[in-house]
Amino acid sequence: MYRIMLADDEGIVIDSTKYIIEKEFGGSCEVKFAKTGRKVIELAEAFRPDIAIVDIHMPGINGIDAIREMQRFCTNTVFIIMSAYDKFDYAKEAIKLGVLEFITKPMDKTKIINVLKKAMEQIERDREKRSNELLIKEKLETVEPIIENGLIYDILLQEHFEEDIDNYKALLGITENYGYMMAIVCGDSQEGNHMTNAIGSSVKLSGKYQEIREGVKTFFDCKIGNVMANKIAVLVPQESSQMDYSERSEHIDRAREMARFLRKRTDISFRVGIGGVKPLKELMDSYKEALNALIATTGSVAHADDLSTECDYEDGYPKALEKPLFDAVSKGELNETQVIASKYADWMTQKASDGDLMSMRLKCLEFALYAEHLAYQSGGQTYRYSSRSEYLPEIMALSDADSIRGWFMDKVTRACRDVISKKQERSGNIIRTAKEYIETHFDKDISLDDVSRVVNISSYYFSKIFKEESGLNFIEYLTNVRIDHAKELLEDSDLSIKEICVSCGYSDPNYFSRSFKKNVGVTPTEYKDKYLI
Repeated sequence: MYRIMLADDEGIVIDSTKYIIEKEFGGSCEVKFAKTGRKVIELAEAFRPDIAIVDIHMPGINGIDAIREMQRFCTNTVFIIMSAYDKFDYAKEAIKLGVLEFITKPMDKTKIINVLKKAMEQIERDREKRSNELLIKEKLETVEPIIENGLIYDILLQEHFEEDIDNYKALLGITENYGYMMAIVCGDSQEGNHMTNAIGSSVKLSGKYQEIREGVKTFFDCKIGNVMANKIAVLVPQESSQMDYSERSEHIDRAREMARFLRKRTDISFRVGIGGVKPLKELMDSYKEALNALIATTGSVAHADDLSTECDYEDGYPKALEKPLFDAVSKGELNETQVIASKYADWMTQKASDGDLMSMRLKCLEFALYAEHLAYQSGGQTYRYSSRSEYLPEIMALSDADSIRGWFMDKVTRACRDVISKKQERSGNIIRTAKEYIETHFDKDISLDDVSRVVNISSYYFSKIFKEESGLNFIEYLTNVRIDHAKELLEDSDLSIKEICVSCGYSDPNYFSRSFKKNVGVTPTEYKDKYLI
């Protein structure tokens, strides 16, 4: 159905145009008309036409101005201008307004029908586009909570978060590089710094989750996780790495108002902890701060920046380098470790220029020991109680900042290299064991899970490192081993194709033949005949 509005002060034009429309398009069109500019606008407000055929010269408000006014509320209407005057100025103004067509009187029947068909095609395209957009929006509203929970899950458990963060940002439309975490904690009531009946209220919380989710999003532009015990973790993205006093106060007031709103809607008591602003990959620290803030105070809302929940540092101390440095060491990222360690060493060297070498020695010793601790934690090494007994005498014997700096760089990068070598050694042993098992059991019905059990790691992780180390996935490697063995038997044995098929781990001769041809280029029979010649 198409709603068509005719705007013309000549009755004969309206009657003839209406007749043409009804005769050509029948009951698929509802036609209404008005004869003055003001009446046209009033009709359009009530009728909301799909197509409007408007004469330029009408009493009162002219057609151009009427279209301009109607476009304010008839955003999807297709406009067609008609006029007894073929003037360039009118045509130019019509183009500016995005009018579909400019036709002159007297109007030809065929011309009217063709223009209306063109307008109807555009309307159908627009309707289909809007329908698709609504469908996508509906699907997103179903999927978005799942993706948001995945983001929160990765933040809290730090599972491949750095790898996934760009994907999460794209999927959820996050453009900011910073954010803070809120911990929304529920209970029957508040006693001191904790909530009563946490387990019972968590059941109520799960039942009211959708209401709570909608309520939180009313107050904050945020991403929300699922219920965990009696808590909900919330990420609030931020443009800046800093939040000034007035902005922080505004967020606290908003959180307080949100807690009251949620209490009224759900009959559950809430406390809200707010962590400090961090880079997205460090939001786990912000969540810990949010929880610590709730422990440190009895208020219904607590902000970590208002409380002494973490260590303060003197002005100028390069705090921002510490965590990235130790993250790089623990991940075995040698280049990143060297770059960050060098920046930190430069700062220490500059501070030591005042003559305070002892503070530099102590800090270097502290960082070297912690870097080695991370290397030991990565596994595969044997800790020896006396292995570092020479460290203190060594560093005390160094009498200038440059030599202390060199000692520091050597120890930190060595710790990183130990992480790398142990990872490579561990991966190498796993892949070697896996390949040996495959090469001695390829004639059996073995799976990825079977080999994962042999090397005692999860199938997901095994699959990942097997591809990284060998360049092939498990199935590709197993297939190559089986096909190579089949080629040997075809070249140098009297076994039948069926017997060879079974001896290579295939139960279906047809599947064996297809797999062989895919990998070798010929069937097993053709391959055998080639070597018999």
